[in-house]
Amino acid sequence: MKKKLIISLICIAIIGFIAYKLVTNKKKIDEKNQPAKVRNVLIPVTTTIVKEEIQDVGLVKTGMFAPFKEAKVRSLSSGNVQRLLFNLGDNVRQGQTLAIIETRLLELDLQKSESNVFKLKHDLQTYTELLEGNAATQEKVNDIRQTYNDAMNLSQQLRRQIANATIKAPTSGVIGSKTVEEGMFVSTSAEITSIVNLSQLKVQVYLTEAEVYQIVPGQKIKLTTDVYPDRSFIGTVTFISPQANQAYNYLVEIAAANEKDAPLHSGTFAYADFSKKTAQKILMIPREALNSSTQDASVYVVRDGKAVLRSIKVGVEYGSNIQVAAGLQAGDQIITSGQINLKDGTLINISK
Repeated sequence: MKKKLIISLICIAIIGFIAYKLVTNKKKIDEKNQPAKVRNVLIPVTTTIVKEEIQDVGLVKTGMFAPFKEAKVRSLSSGNVQRLLFNLGDNVRQGQTLAIIETRLLELDLQKSESNVFKLKHDLQTYTELLEGNAATQEKVNDIRQTYNDAMNLSQQLRRQIANATIKAPTSGVIGSKTVEEGMFVSTSAEITSIVNLSQLKVQVYLTEAEVYQIVPGQKIKLTTDVYPDRSFIGTVTFISPQANQAYNYLVEIAAANEKDAPLHSGTFAYADFSKKTAQKILMIPREALNSSTQDASVYVVRDGKAVLRSIKVGVEYGSNIQVAAGLQAGDQIITSGQINLKDGTLINISK
């Protein structure tokens, strides 16, 4: 019995030792498998402060060429299109017939109305004579006169509708759209076509309060385009808005001839050079602070020891500096070198 007890104690001790070793080994393995603690790496960068500077800014505005005249041609009567006398791209002159609306039913109505007018006119004459002989009442004569006037008005309306069935060009130009075909039914005021007059063009630009007082109606303006980079066009200021819009800018229109040897289309971008310079306070940053092209410009701004990526809008370049039109404020601290190692939120170390 004593021998069995000793053997049991030995077995328990062995099992306990094995369990202790297993737990100890597992703890060592777990500690070994834990990721090593990585110290935060601070990326070295150099920075500068965004400042306002006074610069002589050239008064050049971007606009878009538009037709000097553009007309929507609409039907003044309803009915089926009997004839269509134009095609897309046709040159038409003012007063030229473009379409004819079927008027057969209107002409029948006019015949009935004219017959009724003739009858009522005869009745009015008869009852007027009877009234003079006291054979008719004044009330009866007044009723016939009113009916006669109503019939006359109806005939005039029908004649006007028949005349309106011939649709004419309100201005000269080029057919820019075609919304109907022969045989189609059109209602009153339905659009038939549009005419674009490109013999002259106009450019619309917006000027600030400081800029608008530097120009006058009739002033000659140099216009350039990317389409003809080696050529300039001369325009004339034809309109200056007397009232600012919600952005406190003033609309200015510039008219220019569309030259045959360098034709321009509506929608072409134009640059209007007013040959003026204004001293303005503008935000400037070093060109090297940009992370990409000026078309998709962005910079890193320092915030709480981190590099924060911010999109900006840039303007004119002045040597090694560039104007910031939007996205930054005076006093912002931006990164000028070390951007290649940065991403949004990276911790940084500012080098002196």
